[in-house]
Amino acid sequence: MIQVCLLKEGALFTGGEELLEQEGRKWIDVLHPDEAVMARLAERFGLHKLAVEDCLHLDQRPKLEEYPNHVFVVLQGFTAAGKDVCALTMHEHHFFLAKEWIISVHELPFTGHDAVVQRVKSDPRGTLERGTDFILYLLADGLVDAQFPLLDAFNDELEDLEVAIFENAEKSQLQRIFEMKRTLVQLRRVLSPQRDVVGLMARRGIPNVDERSTLYFRDVYDHLVRLYEAIDAGRDLLGNVMDGYLSMVANKTNDITKQLTIFATIFLPLSFIVGFFGQNFEVLSGRVSYYAMWAMIIILPVGLFLWFKRKQWL
Repeated sequence: MIQVCLLKEGALFTGGEELLEQEGRKWIDVLHPDEAVMARLAERFGLHKLAVEDCLHLDQRPKLEEYPNHVFVVLQGFTAAGKDVCALTMHEHHFFLAKEWIISVHELPFTGHDAVVQRVKSDPRGTLERGTDFILYLLADGLVDAQFPLLDAFNDELEDLEVAIFENAEKSQLQRIFEMKRTLVQLRRVLSPQRDVVGLMARRGIPNVDERSTLYFRDVYDHLVRLYEAIDAGRDLLGNVMDGYLSMVANKTNDITKQLTIFATIFLPLSFIVGFFGQNFEVLSGRVSYYAMWAMIIILPVGLFLWFKRKQWL
């Protein structure tokens, strides 16, 4: 699917193959790229074959590469499937940036991308006329800003998990902790190099990125720094939750061990009494032996119980 946005004589046209040859500033969006489409674009705009190959093979690292007539940029983001913050779908976007055209290539639809399309259609003079690098800024900003709700939901669930652990620690919570830990590692693996890429575009001297646009990319860079700090804070909080879970399990085990020890201690003198009076010789007369045995059976456990309470072991 090819969508061409062409600013020409103050009007915005959208179309397909017939607009590729027309003059003017263009934004070409390719959804679900294939070899035929990318070969046609490479022939028309002189795209480097290595960059085209990257577009056809996903799971590229976020990067910025300079070629003779264009800059190739790879950015990534995530969306959550439903309410599960650990069920993330990665969106990988590739951009070819030149002075008069920008080509965006992505495999999956993205809400932030669609919002930029609507903005360009509704206000072509305020977007495309400001340069193709401004379009790249809008797309990068939409991709980055979509990560904030994910991290907010992640932190909310982490706080709820911490409260639940201190109320009643369960094995299912430990499994969830490890799932959230893997999610944070995945976010950090993507957003860490992406921060460096946007940082390059926020500096002067990058081909096809105007000095005025560097200010906007600086804002995106600031958002990525905030995301990175939020991820680090989430890792620290996740470590505290893990420590809290282990502490609660250890305390629960200690309580069980203490209770069993107390029960064993209470019944220890009773076992001694049974063993002593069960021997094959008579120490006391029958009536005295009977009352002495029951006195020890009653007094010793009660005395031990009161002693444990005084020591605050119960």
